Amino acid sequence: MSDSFSFEAYSEAFANNPYSVYASMREKHPVYYHARWDAWLFSSYEDIKKLVTDKRLGRTMDHVLAEQEILDYREKQNWQAAPMHSKYVKVSILDSEGELHNHLRKAVFRAFTSTQIKRLEGFVAEQVDRQLAGLDSTKEVDFIEDVVAPIPGLVIGELLGVPAQDRPQLRIWSENIVQFFEPERTDAHRQLAEAATIEFVSYLDQLIRLRQKKPQDDLISSMIAWRDGDESLSQDELISTAMTILMAGHGSTIDASGNGMLALLQHPEQLAKLRAQPELIQAAVQEMFRFDPPLPYFHRYVLEDMTYKEYHFEKGTTLGFLYAAANRDPAQFDDPDYFDIQRKPNRHMAFGGGIHFCLGNHLSRLNMEIMFTSLLQRFPEIRLAVAPEELRWHGGILSRGLVKLPLLLSS
Repeated sequence: MSDSFSFEAYSEAFANNPYSVYASMREKHPVYYHARWDAWLFSSYEDIKKLVTDKRLGRTMDHVLAEQEILDYREKQNWQAAPMHSKYVKVSILDSEGELHNHLRKAVFRAFTSTQIKRLEGFVAEQVDRQLAGLDSTKEVDFIEDVVAPIPGLVIGELLGVPAQDRPQLRIWSENIVQFFEPERTDAHRQLAEAATIEFVSYLDQLIRLRQKKPQDDLISSMIAWRDGDESLSQDELISTAMTILMAGHGSTIDASGNGMLALLQHPEQLAKLRAQPELIQAAVQEMFRFDPPLPYFHRYVLEDMTYKEYHFEKGTTLGFLYAAANRDPAQFDDPDYFDIQRKPNRHMAFGGGIHFCLGNHLSRLNMEIMFTSLLQRFPEIRLAVAPEELRWHGGILSRGLVKLPLLLSS
């Protein structure tokens, strides 16, 4: 391995253009050891596609460790520094394996099928129309804050059964809780995540108790009533699952929408094609997720000593999957750096793979399909209000999104 290559995922240069770095990794270091993270990073589509379904890997090691080993591991990882976050977030459906994962996933799987999500179509359209109607086309608007940001929280709140007046707070909790997951998080990140977790847990605990007394047609009530033989969800599992649904679906939908809007503006021939053929919206949204995915990185732990190709990994080793790099792999996609809303096939990795394939993918795509369709119908001209080089991106490796996307609209 050459010392000339360094993966600096928290630099401004990387935030502005990660894809040149990913290309270099795929070509020169498709399996790269990141010493600071103590993790092996994979960037090729072929490797990641195989490894996300490899049963020798998992999001946690709890199900293959003895009780004392689990306690020792959690002490080493400093779980006690954020006890509420550890209790409810680190043992969620996203970060569990084996029987616990199956138990949690079965309780909510039916609510996220394409048929069930389609029931929200009218509600999503209503929220989008209200948001777009409030825009002033004579002034510059921020696509992120003024258009997209409020919608996912409102929709997830509707799905869960959160009262309308409380839904704006969901966004704040979500954004603060996920601060914890950055590989190079600071004490400030940890404290922010822990404080938000405490508040959200308290809120959900009260809401769940209300729904236990008076069920409604919402996901929280459905999870309370769920039974699989003698199995049901505990109060802690209900809270953890509700939190995960919010965290996994909120920020990623905002980022994917902003990234997708920018991709359309930077490829005006594709924007013109979508305006002329609005029936292409589903394929266009899929290409948005491939081209600039909102969740570029996820990791797995090695559950047993294993060999992959010429590499030997010991139990407990962290393997990091760079989904964004896989989505631009020329071995899988023709002309991968070109944004093509009619790309076929488009087997991208933006939603992960294996048993942890994103449950909320139908909901996220529905939000975006309705939002972009309505936006293009309402505004015949949309253009950037600043030069592309003036745009700023959030730093980090776990998410990919714009801080602001200033637009000029004409109605």
